[in-house]
Amino acid sequence: MELSQAVKIRILKLAEKKKISLHQLSLNAGIPYSTLNSFMNGKCKSPNLATILHICEGFGIELNEFFLDTIFKDVEED
Repeated sequence: MELSQAVKIRILKLAEKKKISLHQLSLNAGIPYSTLNSFMNGKCKSPNLATILHICEGFGIELNEFFLDTIFKDVEED
């Protein structure tokens, strides 16, 4: 699986677990909804690390917790 796809799946799983919409996540993270939506819909190939950090803050988790998931075990470069 490509890294960008794994990141998308992880975001969706965390949103489901935390019971928040992507719109609410963007508000919590302090990033424009359009930025998050562009990545999730494939218009933007991959978010930068700072954006992922903000997403983690929006979920109330640490960056290492975001990547501490088996989905990242066998990822490939995009």
